[in-house]
Formats: sequence, structure tokens, C-alpha cells
Amino acid sequence: MKPTDIRNPDYFHKVVDCQWACPAHTPVPEYIRMIAAGRYSDAYMVNWHSNVFPGVLGRTCDRPCEPACRRGRVEEEPVAICRLKRVAADNKEGILARLTPIPEVGNGKRIACIGAGPSSLTVARDLAPLGYEVHVYDEQAKGGGFIRSQIPRFRLPESVIDEEVGYITDRGGVVTHYNQRVESLKGLLAEGYDAVFVGAGAPRGRDLDVPGRAEAAAHIHIGIDWLSSVSFGHIESVGKRVIVLGGGNTAMDCCRSARRLGGEQVTVVVRSGFEEMKASPGRRRMPSTRASPSATGWCRRKCCTRMAA
Repeated sequence: MKPTDIRNPDYFHKVVDCQWACPAHTPVPEYIRMIAAGRYSDAYMVNWHSNVFPGVLGRTCDRPCEPACRRGRVEEEPVAICRLKRVAADNKEGILARLTPIPEVGNGKRIACIGAGPSSLTVARDLAPLGYEVHVYDEQAKGGGFIRSQIPRFRLPESVIDEEVGYITDRGGVVTHYNQRVESLKGLLAEGYDAVFVGAGAPRGRDLDVPGRAEAAAHIHIGIDWLSSVSFGHIESVGKRVIVLGGGNTAMDCCRSARRLGGEQVTVVVRSGFEEMKASPGRRRMPSTRASPSATGWCRRKCCTRMAA
């Protein structure tokens, strides 16, 4: 009998629904069995192989695997697959010796990565063990990109980011150029790199062109830009009454951040009903989050939510 060809992702759709639903096709049953056996470091390495940042994802992943979990067919809730990543990350022992070694003698090739976010760091992680000298450029003082600048600290401690970024940048083979913005691709190519990877990302939110937008510009902020300003300490307080337009994950981060910065009444306004909000269920279902339509004063279609911290 020939072994199963797991190179074809369709295989997972036939037997492991959660693994198929995961964009990285992480072998969910395998690492859950390891966690059940107390093998946290082994479980972490299974995740590290496929999704690079297990500790980050264990706190922030949108968990597409859980709606596909078979347990949801017989129980009210699926297996907490996402949080189990965090269990493995928080309980593991030292894993540096288990990471793919960096060769002492390289292959002579130099690669430039523009941006120090997840995509560039993944490229660096995969190429450095093959002997490539990877140079990572970023205008910020530390690596991590979006996961460092736009995800609030109450969801993702900076120590977790530092640890998992360090597994990539601090073992050799990777040269970091922080606080250095790349202004010219031509100039970068002139430095003799054999290849350039552009992983600059697209951290831009959506604006609304509505009456009064320009006149009130000083008090209106784009969600992810505002979160970045909070993350870097540019914003340390907000007014007592805050309105958040939108019902996605960014909106939930904004309203919870606003509460922590002093907002006493934070109201989320969305077009859909509560159950149809785009935010992950775990991030929108918090104690005392739902108010009656009349209490919010914004609509009567059950589309307004008042958020707690």
C-alpha cells in the first residue's frame, strides 16, 4: 500500500476538517494529542513548522479551524484549537536547540526583505537555514510589523512578539536594518542583492466620505491608524464619549482600547445585527456588551452595541 500523499491539500478535506480549514493546514489533531500528553515543546514545534508564530496566533488568530471542528456537530462549542496554540507556547521549554540550524558557511547569496512583518520574517526563517544571507529592512525600531503596531497589548504582550521574532533574527544568517526606510528599489538593487522580497504590507483602513468629515477631522480617526498611535504611545487618552463605526475585529480592538484609555461610554454602530457582525464571536461577546436600541440612541434595528472593557 502506498503512503497517503499529503502534498495535496484536498486530502485533509476528506479526513480532518479543521486542518483543511486552517490556511496553513497545521496538523491540528497531532499537536492537540501532544498537548494532552504534556508534550508542550513538541506541540509548539509542530505549529512553528507550519505557522511560524504559534504564541502570536494562539492569542490573535481568527480561528477559521473552529467552525469546521467536528465536535461542533455534537456539542455546543468546538475544541478551543486556537487557545491550545497558546497553551503550547506558554508551557514549552527552551526550543532554540530544536530550531533548524544556521550553517556557518553560507551559499554566497544575499537577499533583501523590505519590511519586518510576518511575511518577510517567514522568508528570512526559511532562507537563512539554506545558507542565504537575509537582510531585513524596516522603518520601525523593532521587527513584527502589523502584529506589533496594530494589535493591542492587552491581546498580545510585546514579550511574546520579541520572543518569536527573536527566534528568526537572533540566530545568525539574518541582518536587521531597523529604523531604516527603503526609499528606492533601484538604490537597494545597486547594493548587489541577488533578490529582493517586498513585504511592506498594506496597513490602511477605510475612510468614510460623509458630510462633516472634513470639519471634524481632528476628532475622527481611521481604526488601524489609531491603534498604531496607541501602540507607539502617541495617544494616551480619549474623550468620555466615543463612537466606533464598524463591527469587525479592528472595531472591537478600538472600542476596548478606548475603554482602557478612559472612555466612559463607547458605542459601536454597525449596519448588521449583533449575530451578523464580522468580528470573531470570542471578541464581540463580552459581559455587558449589548444594549437595547433605545438605550444607545442610534437606531432601532438592533444594530448598536455598547462595549465594556
